[in-house]
Amino acid sequence: MAVTKIHGIKATVDKAIEYICNPDKTDEQIYVSSFACSPETAALDFKYTLDHTNEQISSNGQNRENKAFHLIQAFAPEEVSYDKAHTIGKELADQLLEGKYSYVLTTHIDKGHIHNHLIFCAADNIDHNHYHDCKKSYWKIRKLSDRLCEEHGLSVIHSTEKRGMRYNEWSANQNENSWKANIRKDINQAIKSSSTYDDFIALMNAKGYEMKNTSLDQNSGKYISFRPSGKDRFVRGSAKSLGKNFTKERIKERIENKQERKRMFTRSDNLRQLIDITSDTKFSENTGLKKWASKENLKVAAHTYNLMLSKNIHNFSELNERINVLKEQTQTANRSIVSIEHQLRELSEIIKYAEQYQENKPFNDRYENAKDQDRFLRKYESRIILFAGAERMLQRKGIDPRHMKLEHLRKQYRDLISQKEKLAIQQKSTSADLKELEQIRQNMEEYLQVHPLDQEKPFNPNSTPEL
Repeated sequence: MAVTKIHGIKATVDKAIEYICNPDKTDEQIYVSSFACSPETAALDFKYTLDHTNEQISSNGQNRENKAFHLIQAFAPEEVSYDKAHTIGKELADQLLEGKYSYVLTTHIDKGHIHNHLIFCAADNIDHNHYHDCKKSYWKIRKLSDRLCEEHGLSVIHSTEKRGMRYNEWSANQNENSWKANIRKDINQAIKSSSTYDDFIALMNAKGYEMKNTSLDQNSGKYISFRPSGKDRFVRGSAKSLGKNFTKERIKERIENKQERKRMFTRSDNLRQLIDITSDTKFSENTGLKKWASKENLKVAAHTYNLMLSKNIHNFSELNERINVLKEQTQTANRSIVSIEHQLRELSEIIKYAEQYQENKPFNDRYENAKDQDRFLRKYESRIILFAGAERMLQRKGIDPRHMKLEHLRKQYRDLISQKEKLAIQQKSTSADLKELEQIRQNMEEYLQVHPLDQEKPFNPNSTPEL
């Protein structure tokens, strides 16, 4: 599990970078990484980019005061090693900043919990536009951080809604014996299966719940209350008791938002899966609920069958073959996108150093020919340092800076961006098709009760089991 927070730096970028690079905190700077800058001269690199910024005024008319942003990613105690924490931090920086922003990343190991510090320039190196720090960008950070933690085997606080979940709500959900957690689970399932708020109330009744104050009328009580079968008291649908996503107003809003998302999709991306009636004991104990689930399964099966025929698929063999083709196409597109992202990251760094080299070369030439070099150096020290650093980095990459063509490099970058966008559209479409076919296969296997190894015969709707 990792917690993230971010804030802007309006001044003293050099002091902030000096702090996060403290050798006592980073194991003598073993856990220090950077991109498109050197930790020692990062403040100068940031200033160079900011001086070329095109967008000095934000969309709401406010001045862009931040010189850099400081992102902290803190891990749960004793859950992650130093090396893994630094690796996760680097992956987060590369995926979040997409090779456009210069950054310095460090991992601090001097506290009870390991944490990463990421300081990145407020403007990017390609278009010289400001990073837009807002709620949407924060949720992107959190989502990326959670996904990377999962990929590296760390725990994650899951939230079913973008609005987030209180820690005590998350903690309660970890306890399988928590009856409030079971109420939340039943409410969430009912929301998924309901088209209207009235459907939700009917379904909760079918699940055996007694409810009070369900009306949305102003004369009704403020909080909807739930009492599961076998319990003595009601539980309020309030932010304090169940969580802010379980008030009656929020429940209605979630159902309406779900329906709106369904209307937005012309394809059947929302093809539902069958309800498991056999393994869940609540269906055997509640005849009404079982009857409702059986009817829902019949609707899903009919929709699945019609969708399958519309795709000219007649048996499992054809379905599996189509799925395998789409899987290969998705994997090929993913590999191509990853390769292009690596090229973009490398090229953006080269472009930045090429710009620094060309713009600061006149100052270096004048310095070499100056009669009083010490005086000239004192006046233009930052320019000369940036020139030397850019020249050194370009040479390390096997580029002769005297013969490079900056506009040609920029064209290469634009062409790669165009390729990536086309591949991303293709990959998204293919992934949606694949997800749909996999759900079709799962529904047909479960509803027709066909073993995965016995999939050569054609689909026969007359062979469906009786309800």
